[in-house]
Amino acid sequence: MATATAIAPKAKSKTSVKFQPMEDRVLIQSNEADERTSGGIILPDTAKEKPQRGTIVAVGPGKILKNGKRAPMTVKVGDEVLYGKYSGTEVDFGADRLVVTRESDLLAIVNQ
Repeated sequence: MATATAIAPKAKSKTSVKFQPMEDRVLIQSNEADERTSGGIILPDTAKEKPQRGTIVAVGPGKILKNGKRAPMTVKVGDEVLYGKYSGTEVDFGADRLVVTRESDLLAIVNQ
């Protein structure tokens, strides 16, 4: 079982999570939703939108193709990605909110 180190974006606390995604799945540390609108209005927790951006903290070995070979993953640990609003499964590990989703559900890799 691989150990992934998840870093919460605002708290900067490290949490050691023992989690190895299967096949072509990835584990994403969700970025926090904005607490203020662009006009400066503070949003309560119930009004915040689900984050659609996060950082990859663990990747699976890749999907097995029909010919028996494993397809390589195009994302790696540390990549910042965009994913669908309702894609994947949210999992809470202590204070961390993580999302498990298939690589094919990722929309883009954010290059900075």
